[in-house]
Amino acid sequence: MNALPESSSHRASAVLSLLEGLYPDARTELEFKSPFELLVATVLSAQATDKSVNAATPALFSKYPTAFELAQASPEDVEPLIKTIGLYRNKAKNLVGLAIRLVERHGGQVPNDFDAVTALPGAGRKTANVVLSNAFGVAAIAVDTHVGRLSRRLGLSEHTNPDKVERDLQRLFPSERWTFLHHALILHGRRVCLARKPLCGECLIASVCPRIGVA
Repeated sequence: MNALPESSSHRASAVLSLLEGLYPDARTELEFKSPFELLVATVLSAQATDKSVNAATPALFSKYPTAFELAQASPEDVEPLIKTIGLYRNKAKNLVGLAIRLVERHGGQVPNDFDAVTALPGAGRKTANVVLSNAFGVAAIAVDTHVGRLSRRLGLSEHTNPDKVERDLQRLFPSERWTFLHHALILHGRRVCLARKPLCGECLIASVCPRIGVA
């Protein structure tokens, strides 16, 4: 095993290089055709798998292709279409609410503005970062459970608060690679650096990982 880089900045550079080799085409696994579809899918993905979201959204988007149609629906109309997704009742309420807000304040379009997106029902900081980076090309790091877990194990952040993890990663990595980093860490977290039993013996970035918190 190679020696661990002494500083977090050196480690970050090594991690990025290895991730670029492992996941050169890393991108969101949520399926979408417009900023509106990505916004809806991201809201639905909270505490749910991308696979379950992708299975439900085709029927949802067929019935409600834009914010204008969704704003006319009731949560009870939406619930049967997303019932296979966790917390579906609350998410149905949020989806109708955000559609109404989009129509009333933004002409039915998803705004390319962080504060405007976070003001939408069900859309927090992570959702805004996902939407702005993937739909509008804004440099952003969305910290979900995978990104947070790997950041701590790799010694890139000591924090559990997603906002603080985000700031740590922003300081360590060049802004033009933030979006890639987010997606690559998620993929590695899903495939190798699992929450309960990380596959360290199979991990191709183990040479630069201090395995913090791993038994």
